[in-house]
Amino acid sequence: MICSEILLPPHAPLEYQDRATLWNTVEMVEKHPKAQLAYSFDIALQNEFSLEENIEMAREFVRRNFVSKGMVADLAIHDPDKEDGGIPNPHFHVMTIMRPIEPDGTWGQKQRREYLLDDDGKPVLDQDGKPLFNAVPTTDWGRPETLEAWREAWCRMVNERFEEKGLDVRIDHRSYVRQGLDLIPAVHEGPTVRKMEAKGIRTDKGELNRWIRATNRFMLDIKKKINSLFGWIAEVREELSKPKTPSLVDLLIAYYEDRNAGAYSQKARGRNLKEFSEIVNYLIENKILSLDELESCLSAVRAEFDALSSSMKAKSARMKELQELIRQGENYKRLKPVYDELNSIKWKKQREKFETAHDADLRLFYTARRILKENLGGKPVPLNAWKQEYDRLQREYTELSPQYKPLREDLMKIRRVQYHVDRVLQRREPAQEPQKKKRDMEL
Repeated sequence: MICSEILLPPHAPLEYQDRATLWNTVEMVEKHPKAQLAYSFDIALQNEFSLEENIEMAREFVRRNFVSKGMVADLAIHDPDKEDGGIPNPHFHVMTIMRPIEPDGTWGQKQRREYLLDDDGKPVLDQDGKPLFNAVPTTDWGRPETLEAWREAWCRMVNERFEEKGLDVRIDHRSYVRQGLDLIPAVHEGPTVRKMEAKGIRTDKGELNRWIRATNRFMLDIKKKINSLFGWIAEVREELSKPKTPSLVDLLIAYYEDRNAGAYSQKARGRNLKEFSEIVNYLIENKILSLDELESCLSAVRAEFDALSSSMKAKSARMKELQELIRQGENYKRLKPVYDELNSIKWKKQREKFETAHDADLRLFYTARRILKENLGGKPVPLNAWKQEYDRLQREYTELSPQYKPLREDLMKIRRVQYHVDRVLQRREPAQEPQKKKRDMEL
């Protein structure tokens, strides 16, 4: 813990700067025992900035985006020790009270009732004769659009600081899909998993992220090569757009004849012949004798790559979903006896005492119950089925990843064809014209 403080709007009572006074007052204002008290945010700070710069930036962000709207914000800045030499992880936590502070210093309402009326303007009643209503929030703090605006504001603030310091790095609050990046997102590991991994204990999340990172490297490399080769084909087609276009094999023969003419030994000629045979055999086996056929082959590689990437992304997304469902299912199963024991208590004071003693467990249980109900609609929790599905997807995922390797090998062979054809075309250029820039082979 580096620092912690309460940030108040100008019209808030000063005694709320004391943390105990603030939160005790908030609890007293709420009438329902299960009322939600605050929103909670965890935000990463940047290792490129000093500790003082990060603290000031966190304060400014909270004041500008939360306190200015009438929120009371409880801010805590952490900079965990990295004894194992890992990457520093400075970050800050913010809890903002859900009730706004009114101009007179009193707590406002989180929501108001909007009663339902029939065509005659009379209240619509439920089966017990009570009027039906919708709970309408009094602020926009809980809306997804507001959260998105806050995320974007933090991203913009950090990037402005990067630019001011002349640093060529940026952060982005958008997902890979929204950024147009063809990458699989990694899963959040958390401090427990990272400590286990640092000790050499391999975890499911750690293994999954290692596969994802390796797969993303392959995907980026393959996609880059495919796009580069399509661009090269277009250039060569334009270069060879003459009445009689030589085949790829003709161009390769011309390259190796010229190369052998300058060879210094029989051994070098033998290596040239072996390399020539391997490339020509690859072209003949795949029926690639022209640029059009090469383009068709490349299109097939790209289609296979896209299908493989889509499959891996779908499996990765489902594995993440299952991880969360399994976690909530285990919490539900583990804490159900606590909830049942609470319901078995008849006396109010004993019940309240039990709730206070098991508050954390009950909150976890209620969260798990809500999430499971949203996903299952009241059906039994298929915990074993989820675990079996996760194990199956994990096996399939590891089997899919190596399938990128033959695609990459095909692209490497096509790049060798590109290299030799470029050399032949350069030699055919008039002497007075400057040579084209050598391409980055990226091999």
